[in-house]
Amino acid sequence: MFANEKIDIRSRLGFIGLGYLGSRIAGRLQNAGFPMVVYDVVQSRAMEFSKEGAEIALSPSELASKADVVLSCLPDERAVEAVYFGKDSVFRYARPCTRIIELSTVSLGTARRLHSLAQQFDLDALDVTVSGSTPTAEAGALTLFGGGDRDVFESAESIFAAIARQWFYMGPGGSGVAMKLVVNTLLGVGMQAIAEAVALGERLDLPREVLFDVLSKTAVVAPAHAGKLATAIGHNYEPQFPVRLMRKDFGLILAAAADLHLTMPATEAAAVINDIEASSGIEEDFSAVIRRMEQDGRLGNMPPSVQ
Repeated sequence: MFANEKIDIRSRLGFIGLGYLGSRIAGRLQNAGFPMVVYDVVQSRAMEFSKEGAEIALSPSELASKADVVLSCLPDERAVEAVYFGKDSVFRYARPCTRIIELSTVSLGTARRLHSLAQQFDLDALDVTVSGSTPTAEAGALTLFGGGDRDVFESAESIFAAIARQWFYMGPGGSGVAMKLVVNTLLGVGMQAIAEAVALGERLDLPREVLFDVLSKTAVVAPAHAGKLATAIGHNYEPQFPVRLMRKDFGLILAAAADLHLTMPATEAAAVINDIEASSGIEEDFSAVIRRMEQDGRLGNMPPSVQ
């Protein structure tokens, strides 16, 4: 693949990270007809893709040596650092003109470091963050925010079209991550606001099912939150966006705010409740804060930091 050449169905994609979102995104790309090589630390996840013809790599570096485009969707900073900044990193083994599309939500510092290192190896990188949960990913209806060179971003439209309903170029390296932190601020704070509203409605003796149904149809509830109400009404908190990942994102948001000397009181308060829920260790959706507020919403049961 030559520099700035359009990515097309002949381009071999390497995909690292086959968790909740990654497996769905990789599945969409495989079904779209892209030749694939995949890697995950849990090899059984990769085996599922081999049944449909994907090659399994035994390491990120092996994958990088065989791919025209490397995509990764990883859970946290440590995983991203292991893939890109270690001695056997993707950058060291990628072929000339390989494109890197990092889909993970990481800190701005890590995103910018990734772009800087890519330049040192004469490779093109994008930070393309993902907005949407597992059903959205399965439907190919994600929203993407991209940072990096505009021409490189536009060259990847065939990939974006297979996995997303819409995609936005946000600016230079790190801009995709920056927009994701903005969006997830609203996602996390909005979920906590809904949880408190639900708890209030129930204590005002509104029938629970009617309360959830009507609230989800009002103009003040975003589509992403309406979907959470639809599952929470049946006490279903199966993880689509796990609460542990929302806790990670709250941490990134508040760290960025601290660096900017920006006060975010509503975000700080919502992060406390999210952290309590995540500390249970149960793998549940971040909307489980609804249940917490329903059960423990009386002021006396809240931690001192939010009283």
